[in-house]
Amino acid sequence: MLQEIAEQPDVLERTITAEREKVIKLGDFLRQKEIDLIILVARGSSDNAALFGRYLLETTTGIPVSLSAPSVFTLYNAKMRLNHALVIGVSQSGEGVDINFVLERAKESGAFTVAITNEVESSMAKIADETLLIHAGREKSVAATKTYTGQMLHFYMLASAIGDRRLEYHKIPDFARQALEVETDVKNVVQRYVFMENCVVVGRGMNYGNSYELALKLMETCYVVAERFSSADFFHGPLAIV
Repeated sequence: MLQEIAEQPDVLERTITAEREKVIKLGDFLRQKEIDLIILVARGSSDNAALFGRYLLETTTGIPVSLSAPSVFTLYNAKMRLNHALVIGVSQSGEGVDINFVLERAKESGAFTVAITNEVESSMAKIADETLLIHAGREKSVAATKTYTGQMLHFYMLASAIGDRRLEYHKIPDFARQALEVETDVKNVVQRYVFMENCVVVGRGMNYGNSYELALKLMETCYVVAERFSSADFFHGPLAIV
């Protein structure tokens, strides 16, 4: 996992180089389609990246963004009217059965579909109208790192292509390199928390999805019970337990 964390700057740089032109053309196409709704479909870490994408896309494009509830399609078999919708599936492997089912139903309902995945030959890539690849190579760690930030990068690229603001996402790989320079400081800081069993992670806005991801990482790699809250919602009850 630590090795793949260190690979992130190069992964982000490769992804920008390989996918930039495709995303720009996709943005031109989507603006002509007059998209008035974006739906994001994901699970796990990919869902946390999508939560970030929701904030970013809404604030930069002005288009309402919804996080899909796959059960609406898989359990309740609902029929949606999606003629002017963009539906984006987000999955590292591209093999999430319920996510791919939603993409198939969305296409039948008139939506244009996009896959964000690390696997070019995945089922999701075959279903979607367009595929945006994360050029991360194989991710061996069970806990996603380089594909998670790769997914977030694609939301930056999409937001820049669809909206009226050009975002300077080309700076992100260097920011990632700078972040990795604090590894020694982090190792020193965490010593006092080695025996922690319970944790609350709070975040808001663009960092709300990252608060979910950090809590997930603590649970799946350190076996710490981690709750996550919006920093705004945290003061409406949960603060009392502190």
